[in-house]
Amino acid sequence: MAKRSLQASAQGIKKAKQAFLRTGWTQEYLAAEVGIETRQPIWKFFAGKPIDRNIFTEICFRLDLDPEQIAVPLQDAELEAEEKVQDISSEIDALVTKVRKARFDQIQHQCGTLRLLDIARPINLDDLYVEVNILEEITSQRWLEISDLQGFQPEQFDRLGLGKVRQEGVLGLEAVERYAKLMVLGKPGAGKTTFLQYLAIHCNQGAFQANQVPVFIRLNNFAEDALDEDKFSLLDYINQKFSSSGVSAQEVETLLHHGRVLMLLDGLDEVPEAASDEVIKQIRKLSEKYYKNKLIITCRLAASEYRFQGFTEVEIADFKPAQIENFAKKWFVAVARNSPELGLKKASLFLEQMELPQNQPIRELAATPILLNLTCLVFQTKGNFPTKRSDLYKQGLDLMLIRWDEARGIKRDDVYRNLSLPHKLQLLTQIAAITFEKGDYFFEENTLQLLIADYFRTLTSDRVDSSVFELDSAAVLKSIETQHGLLVERARQIYSFSHLTFQEYFTARSIVASSEVSLQQLVSHLTEQRWREVFLLTAQMLPNADRLLQLMKQQVDALVFAPTVDSNRPSLVALEELAIGGHRTSESLPLQASSAPVSPIAASDETLQLFLSYTAQKSIEVNTPYKPAAVRAFYFSLALPPEHRLAHDQGLALLIDRKLAAEQDGELALDLALTHALGVALALTPELVYERFSALRLALDLNPLTKGKPIHDPLEQLKNQLPNPDEDQETLKQWWQINGSTWTSQLRTLMIQHRNIGHEWLLCETLQQRLEQYSNANKLLVDCLNSNCQLTPIIQQEIEETLFLPIRPI
Repeated sequence: MAKRSLQASAQGIKKAKQAFLRTGWTQEYLAAEVGIETRQPIWKFFAGKPIDRNIFTEICFRLDLDPEQIAVPLQDAELEAEEKVQDISSEIDALVTKVRKARFDQIQHQCGTLRLLDIARPINLDDLYVEVNILEEITSQRWLEISDLQGFQPEQFDRLGLGKVRQEGVLGLEAVERYAKLMVLGKPGAGKTTFLQYLAIHCNQGAFQANQVPVFIRLNNFAEDALDEDKFSLLDYINQKFSSSGVSAQEVETLLHHGRVLMLLDGLDEVPEAASDEVIKQIRKLSEKYYKNKLIITCRLAASEYRFQGFTEVEIADFKPAQIENFAKKWFVAVARNSPELGLKKASLFLEQMELPQNQPIRELAATPILLNLTCLVFQTKGNFPTKRSDLYKQGLDLMLIRWDEARGIKRDDVYRNLSLPHKLQLLTQIAAITFEKGDYFFEENTLQLLIADYFRTLTSDRVDSSVFELDSAAVLKSIETQHGLLVERARQIYSFSHLTFQEYFTARSIVASSEVSLQQLVSHLTEQRWREVFLLTAQMLPNADRLLQLMKQQVDALVFAPTVDSNRPSLVALEELAIGGHRTSESLPLQASSAPVSPIAASDETLQLFLSYTAQKSIEVNTPYKPAAVRAFYFSLALPPEHRLAHDQGLALLIDRKLAAEQDGELALDLALTHALGVALALTPELVYERFSALRLALDLNPLTKGKPIHDPLEQLKNQLPNPDEDQETLKQWWQINGSTWTSQLRTLMIQHRNIGHEWLLCETLQQRLEQYSNANKLLVDCLNSNCQLTPIIQQEIEETLFLPIRPI
């Protein structure tokens, strides 16, 4: 090895300064030329102080100098020592080359493939691997408050923002380059083992740490072999691995002594409890004795209690959207055995479906690689995500609770081994139901421990071994986190479910297992956005969802009608005049008059009932092949004030009857076009008319829709009143300023007279909010009807036929 630093001699400094003066450069400019960020090495060079050999040589090169003439000459002893070091270095390099060649096939065989659950064959690692991100701050060690993680109002519920990790990660390879000793932590299924295999293969192929010899060891296998042989020596175990490739123990010692081994130790959390202390001791001794080597250990987050001296702890981050996309594109080619063209096409469809609002809970699960693999597998089989999402979540829980450890041959020393799987599920169900009801997505450690202890007390009537009651609830919490990853520590002593989807699933499971009272309590949350997924899951999981959907329908109707005493009912004629802004015509609703005084609450309810009666009557007036409920939903959104968030939103109508999407030239298309034209006119101001006048004329170009209908001729006459669009800006502005309001009123009157649409409903903000709640609640009800739940046909028909109908005729 060459001497690491050089310094300029007195004579060399003089020559260097003369050369530097000839260039006319500054020291900062010379530093930039050399490729260093600071001028400190430049200053040291001219001061005759030692600097890095490479930088010294580069400075001389830039100044057109011979480094040997500038540097202090090496003494004979130094030259001899340097030559000896170089000889040793060459020998080590030759040994590394020899051992890498001898071990190449073994490393490729050991680490080159992946075994995925429910996939019968091994998958080439390079065909599926996605680069992981590493968090340099462990999430569970952050000093945060619950409010920092759950900072939103109920009406601003954002499931994807819950507990979002905001720190920027670094690429896995970058982290390994940065730190010589790494403890890589992660949740179950986060990709820890795959990451180590990738490092081993990358090193083996010379793409990473090419001057190192990779060693990949599953610590669980080492521990089991050591227990069988009653001989704990990690060094001997490594020697055995090398000896099978013809590498001697002395050669291994030489490599370790010179720091030329990349040691990859996988799964510290998977070591049996009986061997845990000894395995930790062996790792510590090896790390301390052969400190020059790069050593990386993986472990589950909650199991990393021991701190190894000199190790930096990092955490594998959840997949980001770009990683999910990359994984999916690889999966549908390599795993599904599709051609590249077909695989990418399926991956695109998979990603498009995942972005749909109804699939947001599935998108959450996809952040964990093991669950992303499951969603890809389900999608490949069905060509879509299952309508009954509860089945997918059940498979995900089965994976986390049982199959993941079983598939890897791991037998854990279960601190709550006396609890059967049903009891574990019930414990998680109770925790989820209690916390979700309170609106708690994050909970303090002591709160969780109390909930666990409370559950154990409920087991007294069951035939469970008494030792279960002596369990330390803190240890049980750690076991749930370590073994299953269903509860995770988001910050110091603050926990949550690993995915909100699982908390919702367990909450629904609690409701399904309970009584009628639980269904009634659930229905009381009908208008709360955060309960939406719980409703859908409960409907799917109930053996018969008749009662739930009937209760939901009753609650939906109650949103727009509160029973009142007849004497307080308002004058409905007056109400209609008030509600539709005086635009009452011969085609308006026939109402029965009443002289009773008007109660504000009654007036509100009657106004909403009047609104629904109008949409129901209008739906009868048109001749369409679509489901009546879909037509009512169509006119419901069409009649809303233009500024309402759901105005003209036909999403719900399409959910009720997808055939409505084919409507292009029927009566619904005409009414939608006319309403759009009215909206354009209402939005015009004298200042904007010049820019948007052509949009108004285009909106009124309805000849194909109005041909042969009574509205055709009067609409053409009204269009002809408009000035020529070629007029100058000032002319158009003046015309609209004088005539715009009258012309728009004539358009509205025309629509009311000929189509019974365009009524100006004078709805206060409160009533508009109630109509929005009513529409959203109907959407949830329709989603439940379409969720493949178990429902009696007659009940389903009854609910569908009464959607968007008033409670009683008005």
